[in-house]
Amino acid sequence: MESDYTCPMSSNTMSALSGFEQRIGHVFARPDLLTQALTHSSFANEVGPGLEHNERLEFLGDAVLELCVSSELYERFSDLREGDLTRMRSCLVSEGSLADIAREIGLDDFLRLGKGEESQGGRARDSVLSDVFEAVIAAVYEDGGFKAARGVVSLLFASRWQLCAARAARAKDFKTRLQEVAQRLFKDRPTYAKLACSGPEHEPIFEVSVTLPDGRGFVARGGSCKKAGQEAARLALAALEDNADTGEIFSD
Repeated sequence: MESDYTCPMSSNTMSALSGFEQRIGHVFARPDLLTQALTHSSFANEVGPGLEHNERLEFLGDAVLELCVSSELYERFSDLREGDLTRMRSCLVSEGSLADIAREIGLDDFLRLGKGEESQGGRARDSVLSDVFEAVIAAVYEDGGFKAARGVVSLLFASRWQLCAARAARAKDFKTRLQEVAQRLFKDRPTYAKLACSGPEHEPIFEVSVTLPDGRGFVARGGSCKKAGQEAARLALAALEDNADTGEIFSD
């Protein structure tokens, strides 16, 4: 039988969370959902069995956030093509972007971390903060439904919609660019594979490869699979550009 232990927060913390709710534009009918969203697995592991952490909410929040952002972009930028909208969404929901918003709204102050994770700088780490942000979006969704979640996303991303539109207009991420170039050259897509993960748990190094349809492969490393994949794509693009007889395949 599962325990219903919830490890309640102090009255001062709960009072501060009330101000946090005003900041994000949603007052929780079920405050326990917000508490769970703010609870890292390292904290729950130290407390013991029965305390729920935010990993399941993070899983749900990833999908809810993508749908909310996609819906907003679809309505705000009716003149943009699918590729442009995809690049904008990638910009908005990137790990760094979510971590920045988490800091702006003070999520780092409320995050419940275990002592080990705290000592290793988890409270300042982008990966931890982006995960807790996704968990909070899921908590809003579970508490108030899609309309509430989208309202929070619309508010918290308010300063970023046009900014990402401008960035998308200026540049494309390397993986998207490589896919477009590969389609033009080979009528096929490049393939990616995670080769290895090394280093300490709190600072892993990932190794990712990309293979072009003509068989050439490129390997890169980064602090996440996404970063390593982007770097591998950049290397592949550079090689294709060096070998190209004309720059036409690289034009928009």
